Parts: sequence; C-alpha cells; structure tokens
Amino acid sequence: MGILNIFNPDSKDNNNSSSLDQGLAKTKENLFKRISRAVAGKSRVDDEVLDELEEGLISADVGVETTLRIIERIQKRAAAEKYLNTAELNTILKSEILSLLAENSENSSLTISGDLPKPYVIMVVGVNGVGKTTTIGKLAYMFKNQGKRVLLGAADTFRAAAVEQLTIWANRVDVPIVKQQMGSDPAAVAFDTLNSAKSNDTDVVIIDTAGRLHNKVNLMNELSKIRRVMQKVIPDAPHEVLLVLDGSTGQNAFAQAREFTSATDVTAIALTKLDGTAKGGVVLGISDQFKIPVKYIGVGEKMTDLQIFDRVAFVESLFRNV
Repeated sequence: MGILNIFNPDSKDNNNSSSLDQGLAKTKENLFKRISRAVAGKSRVDDEVLDELEEGLISADVGVETTLRIIERIQKRAAAEKYLNTAELNTILKSEILSLLAENSENSSLTISGDLPKPYVIMVVGVNGVGKTTTIGKLAYMFKNQGKRVLLGAADTFRAAAVEQLTIWANRVDVPIVKQQMGSDPAAVAFDTLNSAKSNDTDVVIIDTAGRLHNKVNLMNELSKIRRVMQKVIPDAPHEVLLVLDGSTGQNAFAQAREFTSATDVTAIALTKLDGTAKGGVVLGISDQFKIPVKYIGVGEKMTDLQIFDRVAFVESLFRNV
C-alpha cells in the first residue's frame, strides 16, 4: 500500500515551525533540563550522565527499548569522539535521533497522479478519545485546500455521537459525507461511500471506523469485514490505514498501537495532542518499535495544526536554542 501526501514537504512556512516549536516546548524542557543537569561539571561521559539521559528519554516516553538503543549508540559515539561538553552531547543525541527516525521513514513526496488510484481510500482506526474525528476533519481540510474532491464515510456506527461529530466536521470543512443511522452495518456505510466516490469523481475518501468494540476479536472481524466489502467496489481499497494515537497518553499509545497493528494492516500513524504534553518522545518510540511511519502530528487546536511529520523539522525544533 502507498501513502498519499499531497503537500510539498519542502514548503515549510513560519507558522508551521512556530506551531511545532510551541507543541514540543514541554517535551523539550523536560528532556534538556535533565541533560544539562547530567553534564554539569562533567568532562566526560560516565554512568551518571548516561543514567540521567536514560531517565530523561524514558520520561519523555521514548520507550525503554528505543531509549536503550539510543543510549548504546551514544556510548559508542562518546567513546570514539571523546565528548567533553553539553553542546557535543546534544550534537551526538540529535544525530542519533535523526538516524533512528530515518530508518523508519517513508517517502513522503507522493502526490495524486497516474501512479496512485482514484479515489484514494484512507481507512482511519483508533480508540475513542484520541482525536480521531478531529484528525479526519483536519485531513479533509488539508486535502480540500489542495483542490481535491473529498468524501467522508461515517462507518463508526456503534458510538452515539460519532456520526454526529463527523457530520459537524463535514459541514465545517464543507465536504460531503455518507452516513446511516446509529447501529447500521459499518461495512454497508463504507460500501455506499465508495460507490458514491466513484460516481462523483472523488479524489480522496476518508472512512471513519469504530474505536472500540466488545473485544479484540470483534474489532478485528469488523475491520476485516469493512475491508472485504470495500474491495467489492475498489479491489485494492483501502490504500492507506491510518492509526490515530493520542501522544499525551505515553505508554497507552504503545499499547493501542500493538492492539491495532495486530488487528489490521496499519500503514501510517497520526500522533495527536503533542502540544499539551512532555511526552513528545513517543514519536520516536512508536516509529522505532512498530516500523510504521509517523505520517502526521497534531501540535495544536487550529485547523492547520495537524502537520505532515517531517523528521528533520521535528528534530531541529526539539534541539533549537539548546
């Protein structure tokens, strides 16, 4: 499956940089306070410095496995390069984080063109409360601003407010929506949505799905059924399965990622609510442990605060002015 990106990753404006800086402020403060404390009065890397750095990374919810991998890399680099001061440790840390993200990055320069299907179908998954509906609305806004015809499908028919909330977003963004009554068959909604998309020359279809069912087996079966039914209309749908995670929940986000990646073939991740947390390191851990590209990050409430995840811009922001 491909990953659609209709934005130019090289066209970063000052507003995006400012939002990213503000969104990562708490994570940055938490992490670099510890680094400064760790290296104060030190002339070399020792166990105390590494322990403090390890605690800082873990408290930023980078995750234990990823943290240990970063610490091991820094040990090797420090031994070879004879680090002496804070600036040099920051340089090594920045380099290793960039390298780690590069290992799990994906080409983000694809556009809607002849090499991608039309309509391009995105199935969105994630538990209730992570910002799934808001993310869908903001994605619809992004795509529409690029001149694309967008259609939403309200296939989360199990939660009373889900269809209503998605309808509010459809009206706000001024894009059409296909919906049925609460309790309707979600797969039937997806089927109708894709048929409508084909009939109306739609570029991008975004399908919402249930955030939680009675158990994991039910969830897996429901997502599989939606896939099968969509493929009756468009054989290779969905082209992207986007998992939405709340970055502020830290280790809960890892647990949710494990649940959904075992239930369906997740191809991309959106991490929301990074602006209100010191746990922004979850971006690193999720990317590293699940080998699934982080596609979007949410760094604020505004419609434009859902950004394409640019690993270089992310790391530059994290280390800016330190």
